[in-house]
Amino acid sequence: MTIMGIDEVGRGCWAGPLVAGAVVMANDYTHDANLPWKLADSKQMSKLQRQRAEIGIKESPMIIAYGLGWVTSLEVDALGLTKAVSLAMERAAGATGIDADQIIIDGSYNFLPERSNVMTMIKADASQPTVSAASILAKVARDNWMAEADQGFPGYGFAAHVGYGTAAHRAALATLGICELHRRSFKPIAAL
Repeated sequence: MTIMGIDEVGRGCWAGPLVAGAVVMANDYTHDANLPWKLADSKQMSKLQRQRAEIGIKESPMIIAYGLGWVTSLEVDALGLTKAVSLAMERAAGATGIDADQIIIDGSYNFLPERSNVMTMIKADASQPTVSAASILAKVARDNWMAEADQGFPGYGFAAHVGYGTAAHRAALATLGICELHRRSFKPIAAL
């Protein structure tokens, strides 16, 4: 039996892509101290912890496959947030190349209702290794993407706030206006 964990990153961001991670593990593994990553929500880890964990996950013999699903800010605007998350998760699941026996999605909402093998679980990123790993992979990939975008869009501070609605991001928007990475359907951006 194979288990796929899925989590998304960037849902509440004002700019940049939405990214879902999917990780597949065999279920014969037991929760123990041999995990090559910290079992935690990626947002609760330091940047260095996430980067080290990403390497461990990608090199771990416990991992059968992993994949990422990217949805652009334009797609988020066109589809709406719920459908965009569903699309990111479908893309991530598809990128693994595995038809898992069970899928666990972090949270209480099933973003993959067409699939019969989905289970939702609140705080799964802190209790399920596959979901924790998916969360870490998605967060590292998205943060790296936003750091690169920072070079193409100087002044916005994307490398620091990675698109979230921080005071620094608001200040940059007041000075520079919106750019092509911003989600125009989000109220704070639409107001500009």
